[in-house]
Amino acid sequence: MKPAQQVTIIVKGIVQGVGFRPFVFRLAHQLNLVGSVLNNHLGVTIVLQGRSEIIEQFIETLTHSPPPLARIDAIELTHQPQLSIFHRFSIIDSHISAGEHAKVAISADKSICQDCLDDINDPHNRHYQYPFTNCTNCGPRYTIINALPYDRCNTAMADFVMCDNCRDAYTDPLNRRYHAQPVSCPHCGPQLSFSVINASAEFLYDSSMLMPLEQAVEMINRGGIVAIKGLGGFHLVCDATNNDAVMALRQRKQRPAKPLAIMVRNLAQAQLCVSGTEAEWLVLTSPEKPITLMQKRQHSDIELSPLLAPGIDRLGVFLPYTPLHHLLMQRLNKPIVATSANRSGEPIIGNIAEIEQHLGHVINGILDHNRPIINACDDSVVQVIDEQVQVIRLARGYAPLTINLHSPMLSDSQNSVLAVGAQQKNTVAFGFADNLIVSPHIGDLFSLEAQHYFTQSLATFKRLYDFNPSHIVHDNHPQYAPTQWAVNYQSEHKLPQSHCIGIQHHFAHVLSVMAMHQRTDQVLGFSFDGTGLGDDGVLWGSEVMLADVNGFTTVAHFSSFKLIGGEQAIKHPVRILLALLFEQMTLQQVLALPIAAIQNEGKKTVTNLYQLWHNNSHCIECRSVGRLFDALAVALDFIGSSQYEGQAGMMIETAANDYSNHPKRQPLSIMLNTVSHNDPEPIQWHSSDFITQLVNLAINHSQTPYIKQQVCWHFIDAISQQLDHIGQQYPQLPQVFCGGVFQNKTLLSQCIDDCRRGERQFLPSGHIPINDGGIALGQLWYAIHHMA
Repeated sequence: MKPAQQVTIIVKGIVQGVGFRPFVFRLAHQLNLVGSVLNNHLGVTIVLQGRSEIIEQFIETLTHSPPPLARIDAIELTHQPQLSIFHRFSIIDSHISAGEHAKVAISADKSICQDCLDDINDPHNRHYQYPFTNCTNCGPRYTIINALPYDRCNTAMADFVMCDNCRDAYTDPLNRRYHAQPVSCPHCGPQLSFSVINASAEFLYDSSMLMPLEQAVEMINRGGIVAIKGLGGFHLVCDATNNDAVMALRQRKQRPAKPLAIMVRNLAQAQLCVSGTEAEWLVLTSPEKPITLMQKRQHSDIELSPLLAPGIDRLGVFLPYTPLHHLLMQRLNKPIVATSANRSGEPIIGNIAEIEQHLGHVINGILDHNRPIINACDDSVVQVIDEQVQVIRLARGYAPLTINLHSPMLSDSQNSVLAVGAQQKNTVAFGFADNLIVSPHIGDLFSLEAQHYFTQSLATFKRLYDFNPSHIVHDNHPQYAPTQWAVNYQSEHKLPQSHCIGIQHHFAHVLSVMAMHQRTDQVLGFSFDGTGLGDDGVLWGSEVMLADVNGFTTVAHFSSFKLIGGEQAIKHPVRILLALLFEQMTLQQVLALPIAAIQNEGKKTVTNLYQLWHNNSHCIECRSVGRLFDALAVALDFIGSSQYEGQAGMMIETAANDYSNHPKRQPLSIMLNTVSHNDPEPIQWHSSDFITQLVNLAINHSQTPYIKQQVCWHFIDAISQQLDHIGQQYPQLPQVFCGGVFQNKTLLSQCIDDCRRGERQFLPSGHIPINDGGIALGQLWYAIHHMA
């Protein structure tokens, strides 16, 4: 028999709070190995003693079959020359000293596992019908953590003393609830409560014999709106099949058109509401349980309210992800609207006092519980393109997102980077030790409340990781709230000027995808969005660039046009359309156009806007593709004012999809012409000529069936053809499609198909948002390669 050997194994990644130590304990026992396992600032450290071939088998199993919630980024193996004295395999308490927890990745919250779901449905189980059941394979993580290490005393469960049964499970290494920090039961854990708020006569009933959950169900069934506390915040919930309830929610929340997501009881119910591919169903049912954008089903046994997502062909759907949601949906057995409880443009609300203060006029009742939400976290939103997940909102289930790398700069303990992200869809990102960490979605930062939440989020991560940045990186736009925060931080903390780095917005978009693939070499980037300050003071948003971690060269973009009244044009996109048409037509010709939005403005207003345009007064130069979508949507009478961000793009996508399914498609003569230019200047596609062609076609063929849908399809097709043409000129370079415009599934799918047809490499965005939610990671990727 071969002599025993001793090895030390350091495992890095998401390995704490995910049942890793009990997994190691069970595996060591199965293989008759002795030694120990403990959590520390490196991750998990294992000492093993046994025959070399058995240790190799242990490492093989650990690497390829880790616990469900774990993610192993690296395994470091060291052979010890001398054997310690071990009689058994033991789990040792956490050993993390102050300032040492920088390398520990925090797990995102995960949906209830099947074992716990079985427990709450088993009348003989002590967790039967208990809405806070969890184990090491599921449940809250990020939303309940107050400090590292991830021990119960550092979580929202600190004040809940375990009963004997829970403590037995918690201390038994062979139990799946071993060291599950939120473990509890009806005898010792959090409890539900229900409050009636602002209820009119139809919602008043004898509730004296009803438990809190049953009271909420009764109110929803009667058409009421209930605020329900979830993992990372409250949802506003109503019956998705009750048109009056959905209308009441929209009116009270002042959300007239923005799509509302629905929660369904199970996969079978989802399949009655939406249709999808195998990949979409897999994402919908994954442990992350994100809101998944899927195709509406035209005919179904479930009659959903048409007010859920008016004018668009997709619907956000998600499954119950906590025991509470499962118990609720079992009782209701019908789809519900479950939208984030927040005021427009503000973060999700996580406590009952704020619900009553800010949304008391919206709701009829509150289903609350007494487990605090330490860190608010919204629902993730995703879609599936080319059989791969594209994250639109990085939040519950996916965030915090940790990317492991080895960078000589970040291995230096003196170097750490904070990237503060963009003004809209903000996330922040941190680089230190071997990790890049992206926060959950913070949101738009226009209101003071949102900016306060931004600073709170920064404070949370600085506290959790004992993190004080040596370098700050921000967007180049001087008026963005994160930029101003970064400049103030640099001044207050007396960082060298070279340690406060500004990055161009669209370059950061490209860099974010490069970071996901850990690429530093050159790519061909297509960065299309609504707004981002360019290096020349123009609002960019149609950038085709050759980019690497050192910089970029623009090779093509749309020609610039004017936003009449500046930011007002974004809220009232008829001004964008007018500016484009004024370049191609006389004022009188524009006034005569049979476009509802122009006629509704009236001759006097249009004339005044023409004077502003002609005199270049109160105008901003722009070359954004997102604004071209706005202009076309107005021209086709899809929208008047912009009621929510991305509305024009979604409606054009829906119309284009309608036409792509039409049996008798007719080609239209659409040319995306270029403005004359001299090499080596970038190619410029002619914005006003393009939109004017589309407008004239829609008007001249107004009697043709499906003409609006046809125009939308050709709009998208013409853009994708030009991108394909440029891609053909750089066949050796990987292609990156990024920016909010590429959330348009039809456009991105065409671009990916063109790449594949031309045998060119395409880099998907993966779990980093393709919109401004990815900007912070792109900023971070640049900074770690340029730290002074």
